[in-house]
Amino acid sequence: MKKLVFLLCLALTSSFTTFAQSYKEGNLFGFTVNAGSGQFANALSWSHYHGIGKSKRIKVGYGIRLTNHFGSDLDYVTAPAKYTSGHESIVALFSDDIIKNFDTVRFSSPQFNFLNLGIYLAYTPPILKNKLDLGVNIDAVGFSFGASQVGKYNNSQSVTARPTTLNALLVSDSDYGSLNSEWYVRYWLNNRWAIKGGYEFLFTEYTTDSKVQAIPGSSDRNDRFRNKARMVMFGIEFAPFRK
Repeated sequence: MKKLVFLLCLALTSSFTTFAQSYKEGNLFGFTVNAGSGQFANALSWSHYHGIGKSKRIKVGYGIRLTNHFGSDLDYVTAPAKYTSGHESIVALFSDDIIKNFDTVRFSSPQFNFLNLGIYLAYTPPILKNKLDLGVNIDAVGFSFGASQVGKYNNSQSVTARPTTLNALLVSDSDYGSLNSEWYVRYWLNNRWAIKGGYEFLFTEYTTDSKVQAIPGSSDRNDRFRNKARMVMFGIEFAPFRK
């Protein structure tokens, strides 16, 4: 009986050690810089990937990312999907914009900081000795912080706004707050260091101190305004436990 208990403990210890080592190897730390028209961003991230299948070429993961965004003379347009497309579901993806409901707030120097949990996916094609990854990630939920800014509503009225506090990935214009996403190619220089480049799609959103926008044909008023940025992204990543 003692021998059986000993063997069972040994097996459990071995399994736990193997799992712990595998988990450690999946850790990845990254830093990116991003540039677009009139704006710049950088991001620090931690992510963890789990390989799927025998070859583990498909990887599914999660992570956390701190994004800092800076801009110059940027326009923020009406954000809520119920005003921009008339729908607050996946239907918004396929609906035409309701142009009459769009108003704009321009900020001379917008600045955002947002910390979000995210979804991370990657695929390693069987080429270049497994040094290449194709990946995509997107923020899912978190919060934003930053100083208040004074902007011009429809190029006339001065308004004060702050970054929308809550960030949430919903569907298209139904998204709430500020969210970062990347499409990229990653190349491993060695077992632990990699570089990556690609495309970044970034939402940033302000909430004005008062509901400044009157929605045509309705008694509703709006206080959320969004900028959608497309940027070129370059980054470096480090996997400290990767063999």
